[in-house]
Amino acid sequence: MGEMSGFQLGVIGALFLSVASSVSIVICNKALMSNLRFPFATTLTSWHLMVTFCTLHVANRFNLFESKSIDMKTVMLFGILNGVSIGLLNLSLGFNSIGFYQMTKLAIIPFTVLLETLFLKKQFSQNIKFSLFVLLVGVAIASITDLQLNFVGTVLSILAIITTCVGQILTNTIQKKLNVSSTQLLYQSAPFQAAVLFVSGPLVDQFLTNKNVFAYKYSPIVLAFIILSCVISVSVNFSTFMVIGKTSPVTYQVLGHLKTCLVLAFGYTLLHDPFRMRNIIGILVAIFGMGLYSYFCTQEHKKKQSVDVSLGSQLKDKGNTPLLAMQDRESHEAKKSTKESVV
Repeated sequence: MGEMSGFQLGVIGALFLSVASSVSIVICNKALMSNLRFPFATTLTSWHLMVTFCTLHVANRFNLFESKSIDMKTVMLFGILNGVSIGLLNLSLGFNSIGFYQMTKLAIIPFTVLLETLFLKKQFSQNIKFSLFVLLVGVAIASITDLQLNFVGTVLSILAIITTCVGQILTNTIQKKLNVSSTQLLYQSAPFQAAVLFVSGPLVDQFLTNKNVFAYKYSPIVLAFIILSCVISVSVNFSTFMVIGKTSPVTYQVLGHLKTCLVLAFGYTLLHDPFRMRNIIGILVAIFGMGLYSYFCTQEHKKKQSVDVSLGSQLKDKGNTPLLAMQDRESHEAKKSTKESVV
């Protein structure tokens, strides 16, 4: 019971850290890109990953966590895949409208469910599927404004969905199959993710913005926000791996849509962004869907625990039966031999 309560506290802490850090970095990056006119999102992400790796390297040197070696081929392919998925998501945003980009992000959940069902044989109940449907409808109502399709943008969105889903499923699978923590996996894979984006980031950003990141004039306030964004990103990357490892890729995506609703609400209340009744209704529907998802997951977890306990008691009874039978047999044979000796 103590281990279970500790695990639940760890999950709650990871979820809270993920929400708080993600909302914070969105606000910071919005100020950096919208107000300070620094549009180089992919390059900034590569800096995030480099700072994350350096921070974890220092923490490892001070023995704050134990590094665990992972097969180099596995971690390299995993890191490259995650780096490519980030680049494709940014390209998708550049080639598509905001509405279609939101549709791309919404499609990650059903595609993840499909992949886990087909390849990992994972079962999702009808209640879970219904709660996810309600969630996606709510987020769609709240965030989608227009749907402008084009061939290149659609292809990029499909590739972004596939690489993101596979990367998040692998994040969960590698941690469980290789028995590594989220910190250990992030420490091993961050250099490869950073390398992919460090090379491709300036090219992607220049293609999307027609501006050169190296020719940009960095004022002190821009540098301050870049440093702040990099510092927050350490918590974002760490909590992302932790949430996926402790829960599932689908739960992480549900959490991501909660962040979207929080960012929309924050923008309306504090930044006075344009907001309509449709946005409010969508956020409320999405929160209702998240509540349903949380409730059904909790109920199924309790049901699984009770089944495991009953199976454990049955196995225990089966394990005791041969011993009792043997004792009865020995007692019977002893009585029989005593009777024969008396005769």
